[in-house]
Amino acid sequence: MHDDLITSIANEWWYYNIELAPGLITKGTHLPRVPMMPRMLLRNASLRGMDCLDIGSMEGLIPTLMARQGARRVVASDALPHCEKKMQVVKGIYGVDFDFRQIGLLYDLSTKLKEEGGFDLINLSGVLYHVFSPMHVLAGIRPLLKKNGLMIVSTNVMNRSGHTLEFNARGHLQTETNTFWYHSVPMLEYLIRYFKLVPIDCLYSPHSEVNPANFAPGVNSGYMSVMCRAVDEPEVQDEDRWAAASRAASWEFLSLCNGPMLSGQPRSTITYAGELAGSAPPGLDLMLAIDDPARIVHSAGRSQDAHTLRLLDVS
Repeated sequence: MHDDLITSIANEWWYYNIELAPGLITKGTHLPRVPMMPRMLLRNASLRGMDCLDIGSMEGLIPTLMARQGARRVVASDALPHCEKKMQVVKGIYGVDFDFRQIGLLYDLSTKLKEEGGFDLINLSGVLYHVFSPMHVLAGIRPLLKKNGLMIVSTNVMNRSGHTLEFNARGHLQTETNTFWYHSVPMLEYLIRYFKLVPIDCLYSPHSEVNPANFAPGVNSGYMSVMCRAVDEPEVQDEDRWAAASRAASWEFLSLCNGPMLSGQPRSTITYAGELAGSAPPGLDLMLAIDDPARIVHSAGRSQDAHTLRLLDVS
């Protein structure tokens, strides 16, 4: 690609910090010290020969890494094709291939993407706080995941007990105008488990001045990324009969979560480094997990853990 064209494109608005030529890095919206925890979890998944879906891809950082980690098929998606031109530039420079799908609003994705079949890994990060109804989004995406597949769910959370969502009234949590909900940590875990997913790994970054865009002084909040394993039917020690009955009979679940597609998915062989035999179910207790110092990420110590893509990066 011509140097003048690369320089011109580099000077446009970018979400990610992406190296387009040696030493030429776009100025994205995230400071280099802001950690990107979905990326950190993704590198522990063995993607060789797997089918992957990324929701809200922007210029394609995660799809590029999925392809570089050996995925057989990668589908990038976004509501609008607002970054598709830059995505094509990134694909060419990084020598990767993936498809792009414009999906509009994130509801009913199992219908919008039904021709894509199933996926071994789905990345649903930075999404649930941007939508009116997080449960609608999960209901639409879950049938696209293969049995035993992996899903990364990442969102803003309140570090507190109880099953609540806090609304971003008057922008008191974030001034960003598409940010609506912060889940309490137990609420996020319950929704994950409700949709037949079990947490097997997680990372947590307390909101701080490291990222001033989402730091609200005095609010005990943060960003949580959870790696989840799909299960056919949850078998937790304290069986949640209400959730099982709700999945079996509630109009909302039966109408919004495509049961035939979910149950008809093939079984994935995807593996995850560090997953202990028997870890799912019951999997992680997220409220306990975020008190583990090994799971707390205060800032990105290197570019590979940030919202920055370098030419030599493979994960």
